Amino acid sequence: MKEFRFAVKNTVPIFFTYLFIGIAFGIMMSDAGYGILLSVASAVFIYAGSMQLVMVPMMASGAPLVSLALTALFINARHVFYGIGFIDKFRKMGWRYPYMIMALTDETYSILCSVKDDKGLDEEKCAFLISLLNHSYWIFGCFLGAFAGHFLPFDMRGIEFSAVAFFLVVVVNQWNRFRSKIPFFAAVIFASTLFWLLGKDYFLIPTLIACLAALLLLQKPVEKKEGFENDK
Repeated sequence: MKEFRFAVKNTVPIFFTYLFIGIAFGIMMSDAGYGILLSVASAVFIYAGSMQLVMVPMMASGAPLVSLALTALFINARHVFYGIGFIDKFRKMGWRYPYMIMALTDETYSILCSVKDDKGLDEEKCAFLISLLNHSYWIFGCFLGAFAGHFLPFDMRGIEFSAVAFFLVVVVNQWNRFRSKIPFFAAVIFASTLFWLLGKDYFLIPTLIACLAALLLLQKPVEKKEGFENDK
């Protein structure tokens, strides 16, 4: 019980974030013609806010599964780097190990990196409950949005802009947080160029590949600007 209270205390801010973004996703799914069950299943099994928001217009436009899979890979590739630091810790958690890997979102990662467990608490149980609560918040938000979209009579035009707003907030946060602007300008240049060359239906995946390649090639300048080299 003490571990549960500790987990709730440290995840309350995430509750409100996941609730509102989840509601937006559920409404988008409903507006695109998908049922409540599929919205909830997406929250349970995909559990990637940014990818789920991108997924809706792609599915509605009839994008092939290969495009969806590659987009998911590139959007969520950062989680590979998150997970490296927790491999040993998660392995010790027995049956909870696979779930901890799946549930390691940006917000959960941030909490697990910064939280300091109180004395007398089971650290592994606290980590599991933090992950589980955050996941539950997201599922609840997606369900509410899907339910509202199906049963509440209101005009849902413009709700798809929530995805744009979400990514704008992420971009602004990254711009303010990091000194190196190379990732931002790489994304702008490649996205604009490939959008012009390939059109809106085909530019996304080539843009993600080009940005990833550019960041790998420019890794040292980025690390130097951020001061990461001094930490090695």
